[in-house]
Amino acid sequence: MPDLPPLKIHVAIATVGRAAILCQVLRLLASQSRRPDGVVVVGTCAGDVDGVSRAFPGSEVLISQKGLCRQRNMALRHLVGRADIVVFFDDDFLPESDYLAEVERRMAADPAVVGLTGQLLADGAHTSEISFTEGVRILENSHVPPRLKTERTSWLYGCNMAIRTAAAPALRFDECLPLYGWQEDVDFSHRLGSFGTMLRSRELTGVHLGARSGRISGVRFGYSQIANIVYLRRKQTIGLRHGFGLMARNVASNLARSVWPEPHIDRRGRLAGNAIGFIDLLRGRVDPGRVERL
Repeated sequence: MPDLPPLKIHVAIATVGRAAILCQVLRLLASQSRRPDGVVVVGTCAGDVDGVSRAFPGSEVLISQKGLCRQRNMALRHLVGRADIVVFFDDDFLPESDYLAEVERRMAADPAVVGLTGQLLADGAHTSEISFTEGVRILENSHVPPRLKTERTSWLYGCNMAIRTAAAPALRFDECLPLYGWQEDVDFSHRLGSFGTMLRSRELTGVHLGARSGRISGVRFGYSQIANIVYLRRKQTIGLRHGFGLMARNVASNLARSVWPEPHIDRRGRLAGNAIGFIDLLRGRVDPGRVERL
């Protein structure tokens, strides 16, 4: 088998208000069988990145304005000319120990592949929050279900996405999606996909803890559930069925569960945000940026 061409792989992590979890994730990242060529952590203040240099010696720390898209774009600008592949991890994502090795193998084997995302062993964002200890236990006992197949995809899941920088060197996340940037990964993926193949790989696995700390308020998130979909539909970077189907399901869930909400979800706040979003839509002034003023 011929030697794989060398690729420079850098990991970028945007973080807000989760320094303790972030440092645990960074210590785990150090155990990758293929170590990253660099790690860039982008916080919004010193408290966000406290302990990073000890958790992963040699990592680079940047301070940005708050906002997932702004923070990820700062990392991309910082890595121009230095990285062949940028792997974006959420600050509560635990990658399997061979994650970066598999990214390198896939990207080196097929130059047409411009984006990769994994198939998760567990995702606390869609259930209840998973503790770091439980996440590590899941990784240590992981067996990828046979039903999971490597397949083409039009969407890279934002908690773990690898991009080939040469495919679209000027591509950036849309900073009109502020704060949590809900659906920023769908928008970015749609634009990246026009430059080549994107895959959801069964060889890339991990656990998304779904940490609740650092999240935006229920009202703000509920507003984004309306405004961001409308905005991306106007951009035509989210499908009609996907976009409005997602909106309808979210509003229905917020309405149905507002009577007996889950302890970890502010359903009533989200429902109030949904209502403000619909009112703005009817008035012709719905705007994702309004969440910064709510």
